[in-house]
Amino acid sequence: MRLTTKGRFAVTAMIDLALRQTNGPVTLATISERQHISLSYLEQLFGKLRRAQLVESTRGPGGGYTLARNAADISVTDIVISVDEPLDATHCEGRENCHGEGTGKCMTHDLWTSLNSKMTEFLDSVSLQKLMDDHHAKGGVETVSAPISKRGISSMPVQKPLRTNAPNSVFALGAMYAAKA
Repeated sequence: MRLTTKGRFAVTAMIDLALRQTNGPVTLATISERQHISLSYLEQLFGKLRRAQLVESTRGPGGGYTLARNAADISVTDIVISVDEPLDATHCEGRENCHGEGTGKCMTHDLWTSLNSKMTEFLDSVSLQKLMDDHHAKGGVETVSAPISKRGISSMPVQKPLRTNAPNSVFALGAMYAAKA
């Protein structure tokens, strides 16, 4: 199985997010700091998680990420596959040409295909909620975000920003006033 740091980091970040989203959106900077994962790497991963509709983003002050679905409805397989991590132990990526085009299956192809099936079955059976519950059972952190005073981030709950029809840039503001003139 080729489960690299991309898949492991995505699962770790999703657990962190799920544990702390009760106070509002969670910033990638705080996940980065707690989990020791590069912020730019998290931005790439969360772009993919957002496109897979596993997380939602909120922009602006008090913004960040929240789960797009209930934690019980998100499996580890959903997370790993969403970040383009193949769950494949075969040498040929399931194409049955293990030694090159037109060569057919290798002697162990069926073994690795069976392993793929078992891995997917197992990871499908593990939900994000189960990982959260296991973390709590082992005495893990509370779901409340810890204050990070050096960056001026408050641990107080943050309300989602109101959505307005105001222009979102200087150019849009200028265009709005030009249209009224």
